[in-house]
Amino acid sequence: MLEKEKKQGIIEQFKVHTADTGSPEVQVAILTTRIRELTEHLKIHKKDHHSQLGLLKMVGRRRRLLQYLRNKDFGRYSELIQRLGLRH
Repeated sequence: MLEKEKKQGIIEQFKVHTADTGSPEVQVAILTTRIRELTEHLKIHKKDHHSQLGLLKMVGRRRRLLQYLRNKDFGRYSELIQRLGLRH
């Protein structure tokens, strides 16, 4: 899980408007951070199958959110991909 301060920092960095906490950009940024942390955990603990299943679910959720954003507004999608360092 992300620490409260770290999560607030991600929200501040990727928010679309002042009271934004649930836009696709924020959700994808939080998921990306959690995916990266869990990937590092799984490099050490290779037999942690429970966490591996959670990782796969998070990757699928992020993929669906990115697909939604790509279909809705390609400019926002391409900017987000570039800011997060993801490939499409």
